[in-house]
Amino acid sequence: MILQQLTQEFEHEVNSTRKLLHAVPEKDLGYKPSEISWTMGELAQHIATIYYWYVGTLTKDVYDIASDQLERGDPNDIQATLTLFESNVEKARIALSSLTEQKLQDNWTMKAGEKVVLGPMPRGIISRGFLFNHIYHHRGELIVYLRATGNKVPGLYGPTYEEGIKS
Repeated sequence: MILQQLTQEFEHEVNSTRKLLHAVPEKDLGYKPSEISWTMGELAQHIATIYYWYVGTLTKDVYDIASDQLERGDPNDIQATLTLFESNVEKARIALSSLTEQKLQDNWTMKAGEKVVLGPMPRGIISRGFLFNHIYHHRGELIVYLRATGNKVPGLYGPTYEEGIKS
């Protein structure tokens, strides 16, 4: 039952993420709200990258992020980020389909080399926080970036403020 719900949520939210990434204009990829922030292009690319992490999270008991190499492309090329997103979603979908209820209960650990970064914790808890909620958090940031640069924000859970304004 939980797996069915996670899969349905994944598919619904992939469509929302896709709409949001398609709203990112090439002209504003270099925008960043502060010196310590990512650029809009880097943030969009990070969101696309999180889908790749589904593979290491859902198919391995110990995921060493330092040894896992992903070619991300140029964060200043939104088409490259959209391609990365679509490729990573397919990989995530396959990883999600390999899950069982038991695997959700199994402990999982993330390392960066020898350093433990997350866990050990049940994979189901990690999946919710490190994957699903992580994406939602960064999508919220990206919405703020879009609004700060005067761009239209697509509705993800119904119409946005901009869509409700009658011209």
